[in-house]
Amino acid sequence: MGPRRHKLPIGIQTLRDIRDGGYYYVDKTPQVARLADSGKYYFLSRPRRFGKSLLIDTIAEAFAGQRALFEGGQAAVALGVDPAVANRPRLFLAEHWDWGRRHPVIRLSFAGGRLEQRSDLERSTRRQLRDNAHRLGVALSDPDDVAGSFDELITRAAEAHGQQAVVLVDEYDKPILDNLEAPEVARAMREGLRNLYSVIKGRDADVRFAMLTGVSKFSKVSIFSGLNNLYDLTLDPAYGALCGYTEEDLDTVFAPEFEAAASEGQPLDRGEVRRWYNGYAWGPTAVYNPFDVLLLLRMREFRAHWFETGTPTFLVQWLKQRGFFTPRLEQLWASEALLSAFDVDGIEPEAMLWQTGYLTIGQVLRDADYTAYELRLPNHEVRTALNSALMAAWHPEGLRVAQPALLLRRMLASADAQALRAHFERLFASIPHDWYRANPIAQYEGYFASVCYSHLASLGVEIIAEDVSNEGQCDLTVKHAGTAWVFEFKVVDGDQGTGEALRQLQAKDYAAKHRGAPGVERVIEVGVEFSRSKRQIVGWDVRGA
Repeated sequence: MGPRRHKLPIGIQTLRDIRDGGYYYVDKTPQVARLADSGKYYFLSRPRRFGKSLLIDTIAEAFAGQRALFEGGQAAVALGVDPAVANRPRLFLAEHWDWGRRHPVIRLSFAGGRLEQRSDLERSTRRQLRDNAHRLGVALSDPDDVAGSFDELITRAAEAHGQQAVVLVDEYDKPILDNLEAPEVARAMREGLRNLYSVIKGRDADVRFAMLTGVSKFSKVSIFSGLNNLYDLTLDPAYGALCGYTEEDLDTVFAPEFEAAASEGQPLDRGEVRRWYNGYAWGPTAVYNPFDVLLLLRMREFRAHWFETGTPTFLVQWLKQRGFFTPRLEQLWASEALLSAFDVDGIEPEAMLWQTGYLTIGQVLRDADYTAYELRLPNHEVRTALNSALMAAWHPEGLRVAQPALLLRRMLASADAQALRAHFERLFASIPHDWYRANPIAQYEGYFASVCYSHLASLGVEIIAEDVSNEGQCDLTVKHAGTAWVFEFKVVDGDQGTGEALRQLQAKDYAAKHRGAPGVERVIEVGVEFSRSKRQIVGWDVRGA
């Protein structure tokens, strides 16, 4: 008889429901204790569905003195917990917290429905402040004054309860992000939120702890209005695993689920689980997307669970409008300033992709007072699903060309270079001339290589970027079923192949590193040339097939 199984907390964002409902819980309370001991004002950016709301709720329950939720066994029963649900692990915070202090907790959340104009934001905020005041037993003198009411709520809550207030804001940026396609609305939302959050500044006497969480990391100048004491946890290595599941969590907390899957004839290969869903890094420990892990354990099926719950239509269209060179997804560098350069009037693709979770941090290079971050796709799910979405936008028949993916994978596996050429020729021949004229994405230098890359990356094969700094050409290695294909994609002005792509490829000799490498049985070099005037492949030179 293995360890007892629990319910999977899919979509459960409150600690009480998880603890009293018999769900699995990954204990993040050691980090909560450290946060409370070491500081006062915090900010945390993480992608959607990474557990931010549950973290906020856990912090709220701790400061409110709800010790019973953190206890298990007889200690929980002694605090009034129903014996039927008290058989649960004791959390770290149960004996590492000052339970003698109960703080009034003020909670704001913009995680709900979309707010489409400034008046909606004001109405939502007024309602939330009113609800907080009612729950804390205080009155607000002028409920129509949003910022004034927030300020008054902090003061009166601290006075009424004899303890400093705790201020927690979940999805602080969602009203802005929801309206990025309408910049004037987004700017209005930003101003409204700036007025609200500026209240927290200078409230040391009445605030014990404050935390704001969201997806994006808006510049302090644009939204926090001088709230310089807000410590940014986003890239603090000590809190890299504050949200998300670690390998150890899967080995321990969720071990009963993996054992059950194996015993029921549906084993989940841990290497595949890691390849699909691990790889997010905000510190030294890589973490899994928790939503993916929970859906995988329920369905026992590898698929793009997280991606499918929020296909980034805006992100894809936004990248398309800017002519983003999609092979750069495999090899991208950014400074810390660039990663933080996020505002309504100026969003860099690197910042957008990183903050929304479609890129993560690989290696970090430091030289004196300068830090550079390598950004990479985190895992198999994001690489294939994001490139499928990009392909659908980059090509008029993007969804249809994805249908023969199995055939294309077989061409790559069987080293059939001529069949592969015919496939890519059909791919570009299927684009009507009018589509080129009407779509800005087709006008820029990197269009040809972007389509080729995203098409290959959507197949789920291994992709290695060698050099993607020049949008007129691109070097990619594709590994699949023992064959390494080393491609050089090059745009030429004439309507005839020149052989220059293959010559450049051989001069760089990227193929050398793959010859004799583990798992590689053959190496094929392909120089592909695309005519800017004919809008078609005019050169396909192969060596090694």
